[in-house]
Amino acid sequence: MPLTDLECRNAACPAELKRVRFADGQGLYLEVAPNGSKRWFWKYYFDGKEKRLALGSYPETASKAARLRRDEARLLQQAGSDPAQERIVAKLQRKAVARSG
Repeated sequence: MPLTDLECRNAACPAELKRVRFADGQGLYLEVAPNGSKRWFWKYYFDGKEKRLALGSYPETASKAARLRRDEARLLQQAGSDPAQERIVAKLQRKAVARSG
């Protein structure tokens, strides 16, 4: 069952733990640190290896937006591309364009 906005807002991590993860569904989860920071991640498998993709910080990235980003990344994965690698390539391309222009 997906996380509600109230559950995301109230999510907390005890000080004695490094982090706590709250599952949203289909590999998406909210990771909460003891300092209160909350970040969305998508866990997926590519070439037989487990990977994770950062999708944004909560509340800047709402649960609905995180789900949309997960779905976009899933489409890349289904097309045979590694979403994390695609993000790195896109970032390098943006830097190259900024330097040349």
